[in-house]
Order: sequence, then C-alpha cells, then structure tokens
Amino acid sequence: MSQSSQSNSGASKSSTASQKVEVVVQSPSSQGEVNILGELATFSLRIAFSLFMIHHGLEKLNDPEGFSQFVVGKYFGFLPGDPIIWTYAAGITQILCPIGLATGVFARISSLGILGTMVFACYFHFIDTGLEGFPFAVVEAHNYAFELSAIYAAISFYFLCAGPGRLALFRKTNKITYYPKGN
Repeated sequence: MSQSSQSNSGASKSSTASQKVEVVVQSPSSQGEVNILGELATFSLRIAFSLFMIHHGLEKLNDPEGFSQFVVGKYFGFLPGDPIIWTYAAGITQILCPIGLATGVFARISSLGILGTMVFACYFHFIDTGLEGFPFAVVEAHNYAFELSAIYAAISFYFLCAGPGRLALFRKTNKITYYPKGN
C-alpha cells in the first residue's frame, strides 16, 4: 500500500474514531539523565518524614480520650460532632497517609491528608501559645511550640506539589495522552 493511500485510509478512519496522540515531555536540562543523589535524598526524606508522622498518629490513638478532651474539645469546638471522632480521624490520617507517601502510592493525596492535619496542628499551637516572638525571640523551650507542625506542613506541601520522586511504587510518567475532538 502506498504512502498516500495509507494516509487517505487514516483520514477516513479519523472521521469515525478519535485519534490518540501521545506527547512525551522531557526537561531540557536533564537530557534524560537521572539525578540519583537527588532522588535518594527525596526518598530518604519521604521515609523519615513518614515514620515520624506515624509516631504522632499512634500517639493520638494511644490516648484518644485525652486528646479529644484537652485538644479537640478545647480548641476545636467549632467542628461538628463528637471530638473523639475527630481524634480518630486525625490519628488514622497520620498513620495511613504516611504509608501512602512512603510507598509512593497516591503520594500527593496522602500529602494532602497530612497537610490538612498539620494545618489544624499549627492552628492549635498558634491559639495555645501564639507566635512566641517568632522569628527572632529565643524561647525558654528552645523551640517554638508550632515549629514542628509548621515544618511537617512545609514538607507535606512540598510532596503535594512535587510528588514522590522517581523511587516510588506508583510514579507519574512524563507521557501525556491527548484525544483531540473530532472535526
């Protein structure tokens, strides 16, 4: 079959079926090379961050009544329902989402869940202790009360925006599939 007859048969098929166009996007600076040191650093940050976050989730589930009474009930009275429900929701989120982030399975959604709990944690600390003279004051405890929550929020925001990196179970490829509208 000649080239022109192939293109004619392709044109007639396109009128009945939608065409699939794949575009491969590559960063001009990377030129196909992988920064393995950067990927290992991202992977290490994901794992360490997730392990610390799981610790905080287990801590909430270890004493849900105390956390419900002294944190959720006292500072989050605007939330509907029983404070114990919110305590379990926060604890489970701080266990399941870090597992998703560490493995790279639904890493961005997992990061969003962690970011949500950290926004509430920052709110709690700001209401409880205020800014404590941030950023130039030297506080008695050597750390601002909100400092850890703010750092966790920043890290989860990074993974929400950047994704898990290449060393993940579910990794987004740089291939975009586009189905143009038929004319």
